[in-house]
Amino acid sequence: MSEEDSNKPSKHFIQQAIDEDLAVGRFNTVKTRFPPEPNGYLHIGHSKAICLVFGMAEEYGGSCNLRMDDTNPAKEDMRYVEAIRRDIKWLGFQWAEERFASDYYGQLYEWAEKLVKEGLAYVDDSTGEEIRKMRGTLKEPGENSPYRDRSIEENLELLKKMRAGGFGDGERVLRAKIDMTSPNMNMRDPVLYRVLHEDHFRTGDEWPIYPMYDFAHGQSDSIEGVTHSLCSLEFEDHRPLYDWLCEKLKIFHPRQIEFARFNLSYSIMSKRKLKQLVDENYVEDWDDPRMPTLSGLRRRGYTPQSIRKFCDDIGVSKRPQWIDISRLENSLRKDLEDKAERRMAILKPLKVTIQNYPESEEEWLDAWNHPTDESFGKRQIPFSKTLYIDQDDFMEDAPKKYFRLTVGREVRLRYGYYITCDEVIKDEAGNIVELICTYDPETKGGTSADGRKVKGTIHWVSAQHAIDAEIRLYDRLFKVENPDSLDNYLDAYNEESLKVLKDCKLEPELAKASLKDHYQFERVGYFITDTRSKSDALVFNRTASLRDSWAKRQG
Repeated sequence: MSEEDSNKPSKHFIQQAIDEDLAVGRFNTVKTRFPPEPNGYLHIGHSKAICLVFGMAEEYGGSCNLRMDDTNPAKEDMRYVEAIRRDIKWLGFQWAEERFASDYYGQLYEWAEKLVKEGLAYVDDSTGEEIRKMRGTLKEPGENSPYRDRSIEENLELLKKMRAGGFGDGERVLRAKIDMTSPNMNMRDPVLYRVLHEDHFRTGDEWPIYPMYDFAHGQSDSIEGVTHSLCSLEFEDHRPLYDWLCEKLKIFHPRQIEFARFNLSYSIMSKRKLKQLVDENYVEDWDDPRMPTLSGLRRRGYTPQSIRKFCDDIGVSKRPQWIDISRLENSLRKDLEDKAERRMAILKPLKVTIQNYPESEEEWLDAWNHPTDESFGKRQIPFSKTLYIDQDDFMEDAPKKYFRLTVGREVRLRYGYYITCDEVIKDEAGNIVELICTYDPETKGGTSADGRKVKGTIHWVSAQHAIDAEIRLYDRLFKVENPDSLDNYLDAYNEESLKVLKDCKLEPELAKASLKDHYQFERVGYFITDTRSKSDALVFNRTASLRDSWAKRQG
């Protein structure tokens, strides 16, 4: 092995399987698909599958389809289809073709008739509860349905009647005839079709019966010529049925390969539970910035690059992974550190009057937009007699090692001058409402002509030029690492996950901010304009703090 080869990262098991298939000629190309059900918004867990299936197609010069698994019309909607499209494109992927399982309803039904004609499927009159009991348990074999030995002619007649709408919901199902003693529960005569009089968002009332996922999935893969059907690990036990159907129907047979999902701490990944959060108003909507949905992460200010890097870092595994949310947050911080311009913003304003600064004078100070990348250029920040600093940057009775502003001590204003607090003004309740300070005009730019040093630097904005904004500070949606471990995951809901700060003061340059612009508010965190923001009512979301403060709070 050459030194160059030894430095290459080792391939994961899916890449190894694809290499093997191409080498032996099982397939001569690579075609994958991403098959979400349009019954909710995609979340961070889906990003791993998206990156994997599109990534494998790209790596091997193949293609990837987007296919909506729309076989459950009661829960599906075009709104979710549009959200899925939007999220995949935002992550930076483009599908070769967009398909729907409902595109294949006619062909799937023909195949159902074929199975009946060959004695491989039968119509069962049993109720759902009766079928569950007949399936047996993991330790006990199932028992045959009393309808299992119907003639082919009778089964075909009943199936056609199902198709024509001749039965009510749940009155009949079509089952594969396989083996009720199989150690794999999925092979114990699984249901292929059920009667359901529910309008479909694409096909309307055309179909009174709908295929089950296991019947639609593999055959849809086959129709599209998918070579590698990459699925999450819970479908491993369904693979024998996937293979059985392809073999019995004598159709193109893709290879199903399973990989493990991941769980993210302080989050939930169930679309049913995420929908509950929306429906019961625990969050604003699916795109609430606290949600782990891709639309929520996008609104909060996450970048597609940070999510793709996160997925790359956690890798592909055969074992379920438990991922600390700090890894996702750190991936974001690393990305924004290089691309976010710097601005100054005061979240809790405290008025500062510089008594020796000329009353009507103002000046504009140069400031780099990025501390380490001059290509971002400079901007000018207005300076005047009255400023705002953050309340947290002043302490009236400060200890010796306090290096922010306090009475009688000097501090540096970022990009500005040295100032000293001379007087504190309070209201009748004893709250500090204003600081009276003096500045040294010989320290412009933050350096002293006589070489004296100050240890503290604080940010500020000019009161005369500041723009008002609402700032939303987001925290983790749940207070415990694994909300699903509780009897009721809602007991872990973090009521402090959103704090809204009104009347914040921002430097005027931020009036130009657009939805795509990321900023680091100096010494505060990373922020982005909220999608609900308006020119006369600015709203900024905190994407992330400058460091992981959660761990410190929990310690």
